[in-house]
Amino acid sequence: MSYEPPSPPANLSTEIAEALNEATPEHLRHVGRYAEALAEHKEREARLEEEADDADVEERPDDLPDDVPAKATITIKEINDNRYYYWQWREGDSVTSKYKAPVNPDE
Repeated sequence: MSYEPPSPPANLSTEIAEALNEATPEHLRHVGRYAEALAEHKEREARLEEEADDADVEERPDDLPDDVPAKATITIKEINDNRYYYWQWREGDSVTSKYKAPVNPDE
């Protein structure tokens, strides 16, 4: 009696399928445990991010524009001897700014 090897999922890249086909049974079991743990980690991260986004909505300041996240802070930039307030927040590796208003010289 001969057994056919399992077919890889259709959305699995050829490179990964080939690497798995060359692996030992022990290595495959390690990869399986790692893949399961990684999937759980990513799902947990997504849940935490979603919960944080929900919390941001509840704590949103009244003067915060719709296109500025609740985690934004206000910074002051000086341009041509004039001072301006900007909303500023991090998006991945970059910092994004959005104009808010001029700084009142009396402040």
